[in-house]
Amino acid sequence: MNDCSSCIVRNRAICSSLTPDELLILGKMGRRQKVKAGHTLLWEGDDAPVVANVLEGVLKLVVAASDGREQIVGIVFPSDFIGRPFGKESPYSVTAMTDAEVCIFNRNAFDDFASDHPDLQQKLLRRTLDELDRARHWMMLLGRKSATEKVASFLLEMADRLSGQGCNADGSLNGFELPFGRQQIADILGLTIETTSRQLTRMKSDGLVSLPSRREIVIRNRAAMEEMAG
Repeated sequence: MNDCSSCIVRNRAICSSLTPDELLILGKMGRRQKVKAGHTLLWEGDDAPVVANVLEGVLKLVVAASDGREQIVGIVFPSDFIGRPFGKESPYSVTAMTDAEVCIFNRNAFDDFASDHPDLQQKLLRRTLDELDRARHWMMLLGRKSATEKVASFLLEMADRLSGQGCNADGSLNGFELPFGRQQIADILGLTIETTSRQLTRMKSDGLVSLPSRREIVIRNRAAMEEMAG
């Protein structure tokens, strides 16, 4: 049983439209589960018996090419929804990039609950459309942009996404701490770690960002970063 009233992402997750009584019912269906960095919650092509809200941490969505190489096709953050409601197979693997915690539900039970709550179905639809827009942006990022544009776009998105963790967060951050290292950034963007590091150093030299530590980023000129991102 999960206490939805104390959920740190309750006001931003898909269940935010539910009444207290409905949240009580949903809470009895869910349970919290910690996911260690590197652990896979769902496997591409396998039956997806669960769906989940992300409470803490960052997870990646990965598909495998025929030669065994992996491609990161998305990243999910706190308040994001993962899994395949009203479906059977997972189209991608879901693996924790950092230690994470999720609120997990049996998919069949969640589907039955969602079928009786149109507001929740609308939330799911809006999330699906948002994911589609993000996937289109991701295709442009990986397929058409230069290394400089990729890194600038990535940092701007991280500033926006990392500002939304928790119930009352809004706006975007100029300063934030990345939940993963430069090698993982390179993997996400399809670059080498050397290229990624060079781009960050160049941005620092140009006065666009400050790098207080390996993972801390401060955007000092957002307008210039947006122009650089194309």
